[in-house]
Amino acid sequence: MSKPYDVDPKLLEILVCPVTRAALIHDKEKNELISKAAGLAYPIRDGIPIMLPEEARELDDSEKS
Repeated sequence: MSKPYDVDPKLLEILVCPVTRAALIHDKEKNELISKAAGLAYPIRDGIPIMLPEEARELDDSEKS
C-alpha cells in the first residue's frame, strides 16, 4: 500500500467523480477519493488522484452507507 497523502482542500473542492459529477470524500487511511454516488473509490498514487473509472475499485455495501 502506498503512503497516505494529504489532498489539498482547494483541489478537493474542484475534483468531482468523472462518472456522476458528484463531490468526493478523501479517505486518508485507504489513500482514496470516494464517490458514494457512483459507489467507486479512486486511488491516490504518489500524491496524484487517478480519476479513471477503470482504475477505481467498487465500494462494498458497508462503505456505501
